[in-house]
Amino acid sequence: MTETSHGGCRCGALRYEFQAEAMFPGICHCRACQKTSGAPHAAAFAIPEGTLRITGKVTQYEDKADSGNTVRTGFCPTCGSRVFGGSSSMPGLAVIFATSLDDPSGFQPGMHVFAASAQPWDPIHDDLPAFPGMPQMPS
Repeated sequence: MTETSHGGCRCGALRYEFQAEAMFPGICHCRACQKTSGAPHAAAFAIPEGTLRITGKVTQYEDKADSGNTVRTGFCPTCGSRVFGGSSSMPGLAVIFATSLDDPSGFQPGMHVFAASAQPWDPIHDDLPAFPGMPQMPS
């Protein structure tokens, strides 16, 4: 049985919960994640979109990725924390940013994506598979 996971934004106005196993857990080094997070990379994973329950107001931002896919980011309109998102390349899945979890200590990345965009001052120092862009995800 899968436990219910909880998370939300910095100020607590936007909360979410889901009951699903993490899929495609990874570290993303793309420029969009860098600019949106203000950090050199972002830890994230996917869950079935239908398992995500949200309370509070959400502001969404949509943009075109380098791949041509539409990517969306959901964030708190009060504090600006990015908590989840998605991509037209993964219909039916929501992307959860691991640091938005109430307890992110259990997150276990399985890969690096957009490693070609990793900043030279933040090198990859583990043995996880590193893809230069986004690998083809199984459907």
